[in-house]
Amino acid sequence: MEYMQEIPDASESKNKILCCECGILIEPNPSNMCVACLRSHVDISEGIPKQAVLYFCRGCERYLQPPSEWVRASLESRELLSLCLKKLKGLNRLKLIDASFIWTEPHSKRIKVKLTVHGTVEAGAVLEQTFVVEFTVSHHMCDECHRSEAQDYWRALVQVRQKAENKKTIYYLEQLILKHKAHENTLGIKPIHEGLDFFYATEAHARKFVDFVNTVLPVKYQHSKKLISHDIHSNIYNYKFSYSVEIVPISKDNVVCLPKKLTQQLGGISPVCLVYRVTNSLHLIDQTTAQIAEISSTLYWRYPFQSVCNPKQLVEFIVMDIEPVMDKDRQYFPGQGTLSNKHVLADCWVVRACDLGITENTIHIKTHLGHVLKVGDSVLGYNLLDSNINDPNFDKLDSSKIPDVFLVKKYYGDRSSRNRNRIWKLKHLTNESEALHLDERDYNEFLDDLEEDVNLRQNINIFKDKSKVIPVDSNDVVDDNVPHVTLEEMLDDLVIDDVEMEEM
Repeated sequence: MEYMQEIPDASESKNKILCCECGILIEPNPSNMCVACLRSHVDISEGIPKQAVLYFCRGCERYLQPPSEWVRASLESRELLSLCLKKLKGLNRLKLIDASFIWTEPHSKRIKVKLTVHGTVEAGAVLEQTFVVEFTVSHHMCDECHRSEAQDYWRALVQVRQKAENKKTIYYLEQLILKHKAHENTLGIKPIHEGLDFFYATEAHARKFVDFVNTVLPVKYQHSKKLISHDIHSNIYNYKFSYSVEIVPISKDNVVCLPKKLTQQLGGISPVCLVYRVTNSLHLIDQTTAQIAEISSTLYWRYPFQSVCNPKQLVEFIVMDIEPVMDKDRQYFPGQGTLSNKHVLADCWVVRACDLGITENTIHIKTHLGHVLKVGDSVLGYNLLDSNINDPNFDKLDSSKIPDVFLVKKYYGDRSSRNRNRIWKLKHLTNESEALHLDERDYNEFLDDLEEDVNLRQNINIFKDKSKVIPVDSNDVVDDNVPHVTLEEMLDDLVIDDVEMEEM
């Protein structure tokens, strides 16, 4: 039988060429090679690493996402796949078609990812290729776990101190720090007798915190550093930095006696004044004229003075009569400072609560509380006439310029009842809240100030206290005349409880 060679149909071989390597018929392409020969000569995945390293922290079970972020990702999750693809350099010049994990043992330190890519080769030819990248999991402790494990890791220390009997300014600073999250970079916070200690890993974080305290309170600070080690070959020095921040030893509701030079700079204000607010400066008011003044930290440390009375010396008085002072009856003089528009100057006749019914001798004074006081109200004040005050500025004053009584604020009744009806709470920097609240009376007075001053509450986050029940009985309803925090001003405290699932 005669053997006849099969001749390809002319219609089939039309518009086709022979591969320059193996000689089979292929569709024309710029390289004149079939796919098999083209794949043996060209590798589109060249330049993409086939092995890489993933850093994993066993303490918090997070992966490092360069440059310095640590993220959580479970095995064979989209987050972990995205992290693996970001580790591959040169992948952006190819078109990624598919990416998937190749199963490995859960305890294995190898993670394999199968990739399918499209790439353009010589003269515009498109080639598809599949390859596997192997990632090695390397254990590396993150910064947060390092800080918790290392006992002597801190490199900068900020010591905040206030040398005063009343600590309401420290409580106020604590709430400001929580409000603005100024303690995010701290390694640890340690409350002590006169203030707080903040530990940092770098001097830059410590300096940033010092600048924050300097903007919210009148302070002064000193800087020092201690040499820990020195490498003479590379000329590298290792220091520990310390910042000593001293808050002005004056708190809210303190009565102070100003130096004579300072009163002249403040528009002739009376030497005996009340500190009615503390922000980044001291806000003073004169009860005899309702004149106000502000003292910055720079001005205070240039003319320092101390408080002559603190809130622990407050005495309760009863208002027997009160009459507002008309503008025409006020005494004005050239160069007088600013007068307060929020306070009303009034003539007031008071008697001590303990002497009520025993004596009829009332004390006449001028007060700046004419807008809140009425006949029969209780008011807290300082009895300067019977007080033993040791202050050099106070001793130089003429006795005729010293008021017998200095009224501070209205008294709204028993503090214990106000504490029971208080359905809100504040958060603290540390769990050792007892170490910071050395004086429970000072802390309760600070809470009372928050209820009485709306402007003070604007800078503080107040949370609902779920342990307190909102009063519903008529006997438990809080008096409307007593200042309180409204429910609109309270925030819901978010508490996340981890509940273990039971095995089925």
